[in-house]
Amino acid sequence: MATTTASGIKAVERRGAQDVGFAVGIVFILTVLFLPLPAAVIDVGLAFSIALSVLILMVALWIQKPLDFSAFPTVLLIATLLRLALNIATTRLILSNGAEGYTAAGHVIAGFANFVMSGDFVIGTIVFVILVTVNFLVITKGATRIAEVGARFTLDAIPGKQMAIDADLNAGLIDDKEATRRRRELEEESAFFGAMDGASKFVRGDAIAGLIITAVNVFGGIVIGVTRHDMTPSAAADVFTKLSVGDGLVTQIPALIVSLAAGLLVSKGGTRGSAEKAVFGQLGHYPRALLLASFVMFVLSLAPGLPFLPFAFLAALMASIAIAIPRRRAEVRAAEEAKAREAAQAAEEEARQSIKESLKTAEIELSLGKQISGALLKAHGELAQRVAKMRRSFAKQYGFVVPEIKLSDDLALPPKTYQIKIHGTVVAREELRLGDVLVITGEGPRPDVPGDDAREPAFGMKAVWISETFVSNLKRAGFKPVDNMSVLLTHLREVIRNNLAQLLSYKDMRLLLERLDPEYRRLLEEITPSQISYSGIQAVLKLLLAERISIRNIHLVLEAIAEIAPHVRRPEQLAEHVRMRLAQQICGDLADNGVLKVLRLGNQWDLAFHQSLKRDAKGDVVEFDIDPRLIEQFGAEASKTIRSHMDQGHQFVLVAAPDARPYVRMVMERLFATLPVLSHVEIARGVQIKSLGTIS
Repeated sequence: MATTTASGIKAVERRGAQDVGFAVGIVFILTVLFLPLPAAVIDVGLAFSIALSVLILMVALWIQKPLDFSAFPTVLLIATLLRLALNIATTRLILSNGAEGYTAAGHVIAGFANFVMSGDFVIGTIVFVILVTVNFLVITKGATRIAEVGARFTLDAIPGKQMAIDADLNAGLIDDKEATRRRRELEEESAFFGAMDGASKFVRGDAIAGLIITAVNVFGGIVIGVTRHDMTPSAAADVFTKLSVGDGLVTQIPALIVSLAAGLLVSKGGTRGSAEKAVFGQLGHYPRALLLASFVMFVLSLAPGLPFLPFAFLAALMASIAIAIPRRRAEVRAAEEAKAREAAQAAEEEARQSIKESLKTAEIELSLGKQISGALLKAHGELAQRVAKMRRSFAKQYGFVVPEIKLSDDLALPPKTYQIKIHGTVVAREELRLGDVLVITGEGPRPDVPGDDAREPAFGMKAVWISETFVSNLKRAGFKPVDNMSVLLTHLREVIRNNLAQLLSYKDMRLLLERLDPEYRRLLEEITPSQISYSGIQAVLKLLLAERISIRNIHLVLEAIAEIAPHVRRPEQLAEHVRMRLAQQICGDLADNGVLKVLRLGNQWDLAFHQSLKRDAKGDVVEFDIDPRLIEQFGAEASKTIRSHMDQGHQFVLVAAPDARPYVRMVMERLFATLPVLSHVEIARGVQIKSLGTIS
């Protein structure tokens, strides 16, 4: 505790020392305006002024955004005041001691005078005027205008940005701390651009002051040299002009550097990143532009009278950069993709190991025993490909994408067993005979080779497991052997087809509706939620899928719902009306070579089901009340008739009265789950019908 307190006291003392040192520095700058200084101190001050201006420029180049250098207006004021103070101090030395020679105002000014002016004050004067012109008319004027416009637009945008922050906070997208941080950043941004608008005037005024001070030094020095020190006009002009212009150059070069820093800062705008990344990143973002510029440089290198090497070198440099940029981008893109894959794998692994992941259940899962998994390991790629093809087939046939099928190994299963889960519940479980093929015989003859009788798992048809060594014999005998993977996938396909209603989630239904054309989305807005809810639409779609009716024509389904929704509410009644409107599609899907084969109930059972329907005062069916003995008798007679037609290989439908159809279907689905049951009104006009008989 004592150590912490001591370190805190030391930190406070250091901050106090910095405050005192900063205040002393400002006071010293002010004293320079009034007190004479020796030439050695002036040299140190001028060197410090140049170093400070270079530091300001470097910081302006490296900052990520303008607000990161929010102290720039203050720094600019201090740098400007320092240059003016040194300018006044050098003016005092030039006018007082100029007659002593070129080093009267210090060695820094003498060095600049000799180096820049090359010993000729006319050259120095021209260079000085050019520097002042560039600084005043180009850099300073442009930076001032950008600062003015930036401040104006920043202040105008404050109310909108404040409202956006409040909206994000109310929507729960950000918390109170983030909202406070954004508001503080917005305040700092407005204050910064407002201060930059005024600080740009410092730079402009500094340029004007430097020009006036230099002119005063030249004329005043000549007058003093001639009148006070008995110098000839030419000698006085030579000495005082060199000193004055040297002083002006020492002052204007840091001013030019600071002006450039201010221009870079305010012109950065909304660009993030350091200046070199922003400039080179955007200039080099278009390789075609570089190639075209390279071609222009190459043409100029061949022009008569122009030097070949400079233009040819620039052409080669631009061309090489244009060629290197796409390669570099490809490398960066590949690195980013690899990094993203690694991050996704890490997140997936972390999610897999988390407790929350264990609570999730796959909508469709195929679990394989150890031996089956090992046998299919070499064909895992083919298995995944065929599963994906199966999902595409379901999407095309039934109008929605079934969920992804999870393939997993389950060591708890018997080695040769697989099981299929829907929403985590086992709905099918079978055993495969590895090394054997399955021959489906049905009621036909059995192959004349050794084998074990079995039932085909998907449809329950009679079959025989036979060793793979007899495959050629089976094919010569006209049988079609089925491999293990095909047996498994056929079973999986039928299980999915029998559970389509469970697999249509609310999210899947909303995705289907969002892909509708604008006209049908407007129809959807008209009927929801005033006449039917989205969950009601989902219930209708589930009832259709439960009887294997495709919803690929979702727009026709919506039209049928819109017709009847104002009059009925029950999903069962809505589904029956939709079925009637989809009669053409239903009959087309169930027809065999363009012919719809039908099996009728017969008058006896039509009457029995009709009398079992109890209706209310409006005539709507409210109850199905039938003697259980009649149900048993109907089941026995129907099974006998239906089984005989199935054994003959017919694909047919059972036809009942419209009001009794749902209840006939309810009884039949327990006996023949895949047998379609239609009503008379669902037989579309123009469909060729072939009657197979009646159940009676």
